[in-house]
Amino acid sequence: MRHVVLAAVLSVSPALAQTAVSQGPITCSSPVAADDSAKSLMLRHGNEAVIQDGLFSGVEDITYKGLVLHPHSPEWRIEVFFADETMSRAARLTLHDTKSGHWNVAGVTLGATLAEVQKINGKPFLVSEFDSDFSGFVVDWKGGVLGRPLPGGCMLVVRFGRNSDGGAPGGNPISSNNAKLLKWGPVVEQIEVRFPDK
Repeated sequence: MRHVVLAAVLSVSPALAQTAVSQGPITCSSPVAADDSAKSLMLRHGNEAVIQDGLFSGVEDITYKGLVLHPHSPEWRIEVFFADETMSRAARLTLHDTKSGHWNVAGVTLGATLAEVQKINGKPFLVSEFDSDFSGFVVDWKGGVLGRPLPGGCMLVVRFGRNSDGGAPGGNPISSNNAKLLKWGPVVEQIEVRFPDK
């Protein structure tokens, strides 16, 4: 009986190993590293890695060809973009849509508030105005910890948004501790990890 149980465990261990790779904080080396190619990700993640056209960049409605990890699981979805058309080296990965909140980068999650991100950063930071194609991006971490390269050299990029039209306070850039902005209540809607160039 013990051998039967052991055989059953061993038979599912690849799936369990794949799930383990897919959980926890995102770092500069996991679940995607700078030297990953589309091929290496597909080999490592199997059918949980799919090449797709028309991935949204988040700026000016430009779309790109890239690779999606966990395409059928919105809470784990990661979009990977590459340095060139050969898809031989990862340039960045992107999380967007607050349904993907299972991931975190340096403690920042999708759906986090200004106050929560400011606490992690250790000081107020500056955000671009909310009525342009580049709206809501953090443009200056003002010396806080989130402006420093993560271990491994990659950089964090954060964009805030809000599911309503109008009413955003003016100012470009605007401080994260601005009382009117805090009342308006933007939350993190996009997180990028940008890998260093060779």
